[in-house]
Amino acid sequence: MTTATNNATRAADKKLITEIFVDGARKGWNAAITSMMPNVVMAFVIIRILEMSHGLDIISKGFEPVMSLFGLPGAAGIMLIGYWLSMGGGLGVALALLTKGQLNAHDLVVMAPACYIVGSNIQYLGRILSVIGTEGRYHSVMQVINFITGFVSIAIMQAIV
Repeated sequence: MTTATNNATRAADKKLITEIFVDGARKGWNAAITSMMPNVVMAFVIIRILEMSHGLDIISKGFEPVMSLFGLPGAAGIMLIGYWLSMGGGLGVALALLTKGQLNAHDLVVMAPACYIVGSNIQYLGRILSVIGTEGRYHSVMQVINFITGFVSIAIMQAIV
């Protein structure tokens, strides 16, 4: 009787592949709606406010000297900073700038690796580096290394694409 009970318990523990898929889809949907979507919407709102106040043009012109070295418009620097702050927010910035015509598909492709290299680094400072006890004096060095690596990836992508 113990064997029968164990077999029944094992059968109840086994899920169908469809149940596993649906559970994963629910978790993914919840993560997207509760954590990513607010960042994307916030980025759209910030970009719209900057656009209406002409701040977007001013910031783009500030980034233009550096980004032009890589054949990109100054708005690409805004996108990079957006990703540095938050991956979801960076995505919102990228989409808003693409929609406004300040970036094009080529710019997004060239910038993609750099965005993932620097993506969410500010969030990681608090979530990971501080928790594991990395000394504060190394935080800025880590950020600089990420940006240098990001700009190297932009140069490589510009040569490839």
